[in-house]
Amino acid sequence: MAVKLFYEALHDGLEEEMQRNKDVLVIGEDVGHYGGSYKVTKGLHEQFGDLRVLDTPICENSFTGMAIGAAMVGLRPVIEGMNMGFLLLAFNQIANNAGMLRYTSGGQFKIPIVIRGPGGVGRQLGAEHSQRLEGYFNNVPGLKIVHTSTVYNAKGLLKSAIRDDNPVLFFEHVLLYNLKEEIPDEEYYVPLDKADVVRSGKDITILTYGRMRYHCLDAVKTLVANDIDPEVIDLISLKPLDMETIVASVKKTHRVIIVEEDMKSGGIGAEVAASIIEQCFDYLDAPVIRLAGKDVPVPYNGRMEETVIPYPKDIVRAVEDMLALRV
Repeated sequence: MAVKLFYEALHDGLEEEMQRNKDVLVIGEDVGHYGGSYKVTKGLHEQFGDLRVLDTPICENSFTGMAIGAAMVGLRPVIEGMNMGFLLLAFNQIANNAGMLRYTSGGQFKIPIVIRGPGGVGRQLGAEHSQRLEGYFNNVPGLKIVHTSTVYNAKGLLKSAIRDDNPVLFFEHVLLYNLKEEIPDEEYYVPLDKADVVRSGKDITILTYGRMRYHCLDAVKTLVANDIDPEVIDLISLKPLDMETIVASVKKTHRVIIVEEDMKSGGIGAEVAASIIEQCFDYLDAPVIRLAGKDVPVPYNGRMEETVIPYPKDIVRAVEDMLALRV
């Protein structure tokens, strides 16, 4: 076992896959000589050279299109977005090309591409650098979407994503890069389609992902002290959803709260809630509650920024209010 930081785990997973397969390459702004905005690609340029760690101009639509073309002819590109919000400039390439080409070609092309980078509400990064794009891309056919949340799953998920023959959007939260955890020295993988039952409980199911995992676990400390036994599930896979794990939990607890940074209107939580109602309606003893980001651009002002997304106190209050309605 070795203690690693979040960004180091991503670096190690990427390095291992590049050593294993010469078709894996990295494309993005400042990924080469500079080593990436958050040092995920530090040292890879010296090890693998210009053609496998390719610095690009500030032109997301162009280098994303180039990477998709490279994937079509057998390479396995990993695009690093300096900030995931910038990839809105490549939305056409991701949606109309990466997501569709395997289908529109009748399976003649595979699109083994990973698009990864930082996102989420940081600390006073401003609206354009605080984007949560999961909901934007959730409606695009052909994409897989994962949101890493721990040092352990960061490395294992990235290795699995690189080996997948489909386009994978790989979200990392900007405030988790210095997270520290002990992980195995030996090679391991984390499946792209499975949720993680972080804590088993019987009173209520809390579904979450990304940085909100830690807000939920902070809230759990207060809830347990108040004799409430919550089950916490980190979704990890946002598309496809691991409905088997979700349904099993709902059948046990009969109450659900979904906690996310994404905007409430049309966010991941909306899809999860709809799926639960479709598949578990008869098991619910209360309406599904969504705690989500407000439908506003994230303010730069620090105090205003704190009002936009859920915090542990909000989760505690929502759980206690729901359980107060028990008959």
